[in-house]
Amino acid sequence: MLLMMPMLAATAQDNTWEQPEKSATAANPDQKYLAGAVPEVNGKVMFETTIKAPGKSKEQIYDIVLKQMTKMTKEDNQFEQSRIVLTDDESHAKVVASYQEWLVFKNKPLSLDRTRLFFHLMADIKDGELTLKMTRIYYLYDEEREPTTYQAEEWITDRYGLNKKQTKLARVSGKFRRKTIDRKDYIFQKFQQLLN
Repeated sequence: MLLMMPMLAATAQDNTWEQPEKSATAANPDQKYLAGAVPEVNGKVMFETTIKAPGKSKEQIYDIVLKQMTKMTKEDNQFEQSRIVLTDDESHAKVVASYQEWLVFKNKPLSLDRTRLFFHLMADIKDGELTLKMTRIYYLYDEEREPTTYQAEEWITDRYGLNKKQTKLARVSGKFRRKTIDRKDYIFQKFQQLLN
């Protein structure tokens, strides 16, 4: 019997941004995902980084950021709802984008495990400096069969995304934590490369 799946706007079957995993040499390959890897600010999950861009004006940084954030809305893993929600063409101080994208956990024959990831990316810009924040993170999982929504605060924080001893990732929510951190790292590193 052939099951028909509803057509979805984004068709990514893999995380095109993801690098193949290298063999782990550390004692614990999950070390970077453990306690403290998912920061909370006022009870909300928020990843933040400040990137120095010496010699670049606020206007130059704004143009680079707006171009990259717009480009991200058109990547293969994005849904049509991904868009720039705020620009500041007068003072060049802020850009905000809202993204909906596939986050793939596993893609093997007859087994595709993925979730829809929702997040906002906020850029605060000054002369020679960019502060990026990834926030308002949540997931829509198993939407083809039994859709379940998970808020980052109740799913990937240290309390929920790790075992009780905080020595390894939780069995179910741990995969969300791992892939969200990987995606955040990729996005932040991309902006670092563009500004240096």
